[in-house]
Amino acid sequence: MENDNLLRSCEKGDLTSFERALTSGAELEARDAQGRTALMIATQKNHKEMVAKLIAAGSDVNARDITQLTPFICAAANGFDELIPLMVEGGAELASVNRFGGTALLPSSEKGYLKTVELCIKAGVPVNHVNDLGWSALLEAVILGDGGYLYTDVIKALVSAGADPHIQDRDGVSSLQHAKAKKQSRILSIFENGRLAQSDAILQAKLFASESQLSQALTVIEKALQDNTQDTTELLYYKGYFLQLMKQFPAAIDAYNQAVQSDHQELQFHFYMANCYRLQKQQDSALAEFDKAIALAPKDTFFLYHKSNYLREFGRHEVAVEVMDQLLMLEPSRYDFSFHKANSLRSLGRHQEAIDAIENAIANDPSNPLYTTHKEKSIELLQGE
Repeated sequence: MENDNLLRSCEKGDLTSFERALTSGAELEARDAQGRTALMIATQKNHKEMVAKLIAAGSDVNARDITQLTPFICAAANGFDELIPLMVEGGAELASVNRFGGTALLPSSEKGYLKTVELCIKAGVPVNHVNDLGWSALLEAVILGDGGYLYTDVIKALVSAGADPHIQDRDGVSSLQHAKAKKQSRILSIFENGRLAQSDAILQAKLFASESQLSQALTVIEKALQDNTQDTTELLYYKGYFLQLMKQFPAAIDAYNQAVQSDHQELQFHFYMANCYRLQKQQDSALAEFDKAIALAPKDTFFLYHKSNYLREFGRHEVAVEVMDQLLMLEPSRYDFSFHKANSLRSLGRHQEAIDAIENAIANDPSNPLYTTHKEKSIELLQGE
């Protein structure tokens, strides 16, 4: 009974019930039907104070649920920056991997969670680890990123930490080659020159931000904007990003929206606004930002793919499957799209369809054990119905 109360309190963020359950003898490592501990549930809900109390009480930051996810990797995969230091201090296994064979650095790089990437690097998560899809964090940031302001900084952080742009994916293509094929000029500048040309104001602001002096960083950006410099769009990005780090989400959205209003081709800002809405738990508003960008660039797989990421995170797997179908129409040979589609279908209990979807991934990469393992799991679930 007290175990159930503990798990429910973590789901709701009810600290009073949480403390009562602990005092009454609830087991720290009690699990729900999904194999989630109290710490995993609190992590998924981003309840910082509850997470801190659980770790202080001895909760295992490396305990896995039935999907093989740990609280540490879960925090990184969702960009919950404030939880990362707590997890590291609580004994997180920095080289541990999820069911796709990826460390905490891979999903955070894929999704453009810059602060999380920086924290994982600082903690010592290996930067050149390759997952079972054959991708490193750098490959994920290049292939699944858009080469814009945010992903440029993600890639700069990875390269500065020793990430190798010559590591090849399972098709024999490196990050450098992918960046060239995608014509990501900002990324190529980092790979080829080790740096990116930016104004003195931006460099100064980034230095302040690296020292956690966000107010000073914002002041520098505001002054540069008032001076009517030539890099207004980039300045608006950093203004929005620093405000976002300060959790001033409406003000961050206003800054990002100013960039869109001044240049309607700057679609990347819809991605930034979507994340601000996501962090405020405004799911529909987040998805609406993706839809705005998709309407303007329907063949841009970046927005469709990251919309599917959000849909899976929100548990909206039916729509996620529809989006993956759109992606596969645009790029039929993308076996990673088929893989994600299969996972959503399995979550929906549509196991035969999941098997059919994973077969496409196997056809493209027959030697990858990740796909055959997931196919076997879907077959097992189908036979168990």
